Amino acid sequence: MVRHTMTDKKITVAITGMNARPDNPGPGLAVARCLRESTKFTGRIIGLGYDALDPGLYLKDYCDSTYLLPYPSTGDDALISRLREIQEFEKIDVLIPCLDAELPGMVRLVPLLNEMGIKTFIPTAEQLQLRNKHRLTEIASIADINSPETTSITNSRFFLDCQSKGWSYPLVVKGLFYDAKVVNSPEEGIEAFKNIASEWGFPVLVQRLIKGQEYNLAAVGDGKGNMLGAVMMKKMAITDKGKAWAGVSIFDQKLHDASAAIIKSLRWQGPLEVEIMRDQQGQYHLIEINPRFPAWIYLSVGVQTPVVHSLVDLALGKTPDNLANPATGILFIRHAVEHTIPISDFEAIVTNGKHCLNKQVE
Repeated sequence: MVRHTMTDKKITVAITGMNARPDNPGPGLAVARCLRESTKFTGRIIGLGYDALDPGLYLKDYCDSTYLLPYPSTGDDALISRLREIQEFEKIDVLIPCLDAELPGMVRLVPLLNEMGIKTFIPTAEQLQLRNKHRLTEIASIADINSPETTSITNSRFFLDCQSKGWSYPLVVKGLFYDAKVVNSPEEGIEAFKNIASEWGFPVLVQRLIKGQEYNLAAVGDGKGNMLGAVMMKKMAITDKGKAWAGVSIFDQKLHDASAAIIKSLRWQGPLEVEIMRDQQGQYHLIEINPRFPAWIYLSVGVQTPVVHSLVDLALGKTPDNLANPATGILFIRHAVEHTIPISDFEAIVTNGKHCLNKQVE
């Protein structure tokens, strides 16, 4: 791991999404790892989380200081107030939001963040609307590929008579921001609906299941229609929530071209992940577009494509370095480990909402 002294400090980057549940980890910790291990980055990293048990709040290898944020549901005023408090101590230069649910609020606060000296490079409100899950068909047509039929529901009764309306099991039930569950019966559908709605609200989405091999692409749109990075992987093992537990870097021309077309058409600004399923007949189906880096973005380090650092450059108004083509055949395997800390560290987060991990980064 490349480490730097505080005398080498150039910028301070704050990163949200420090949760790390094995079955559904947030991207923030992986984004922090990418920066910390980059030979191009010599600054400080501030970890931002929403729960005192978010593991990234305690990992000094990747964060120098960490803070709790109010949940997005508390509103914009609470968030900007908290960020002002943090800014007094940390002088953040760049903020990288890593969670879907917080992005609408962050977009609304961009003018205030700019006034505070905090730069971002995230999608616009219009771009967030265009890539919503219920608009997949529209976006897929831009990419010249298929997409599974998706419908929005607000009542679990849908699952009782959906088969008479042409919706055959198994189906995929999704939250507006997160979570996906394959259901095989009305009972499973109703249970998934209740769980997802209670956590992520309405509407709940139902999507036809496409069987095949899933391919993902992570990149950054420069806001001018160009795609930077284009790290691609094939899922080799998944959790029960469909999240990648293992994957291998690949190059797939169809995935590349479809993603480039989407970014060009939307003039996408910021990070994104494109999820595509290749069915048993070789047809490609757009499953999702996520408006942030994925939790597997650490693979970009393995394939020697510093796409996270390119995002930081764009946020600062710099022209990113040209990125070499990512290496193929690089495997990642996720693992869960225990991290021990003094209870006083946890108490500091709970009581004060902040914790200094590194007085000096060695």
